[in-house]
Amino acid sequence: MADNDIIIDWFHEYSNDILNFLIYYTGRTDVEDMVQETFIRALRRLNTFNELSNPKTWLFSIARNIAIDEMRKQKKEKDKQQKLSNFYEQSHIESPEEIYRLNETNKEIYLVIQTLKQNYRDVLILKGIKELSVKETAAILHWSENKVNVTYHRALKALEKKLGGFTNE
Repeated sequence: MADNDIIIDWFHEYSNDILNFLIYYTGRTDVEDMVQETFIRALRRLNTFNELSNPKTWLFSIARNIAIDEMRKQKKEKDKQQKLSNFYEQSHIESPEEIYRLNETNKEIYLVIQTLKQNYRDVLILKGIKELSVKETAAILHWSENKVNVTYHRALKALEKKLGGFTNE
């Protein structure tokens, strides 16, 4: 039996169980992408499957790892959004001096962004400034969503380093 046929059979047999598991495990109902990713990973790693093992438990193990990865990713994104939110809340402007200072800050950040390498500039502008989603940014740059997340994280670190902690004021 071909690898694709095995995975198709497993999908028909176990996809609802995996869907329900992921709903309970994550507390979310939008887990279809994770179910799909489970079977994609299973197909890619079918050569590592021990035929004496139970395919259901192997698939559940893959699904659990995907769910853990997704929850970590969401936590990191939530933490970044919280930091940005705190930064903007601290930037509340009331006086002309504060307006001038904020404009100078924005100008400095813009100039520093221009000194970063192209990949960092692209992702900072699209995701950070234009607030496009990871998916939209990935489509524009022809990258994987994972590459967008990793590059964005590294770009923020590089920006913070060049600003010398300036973003935390």
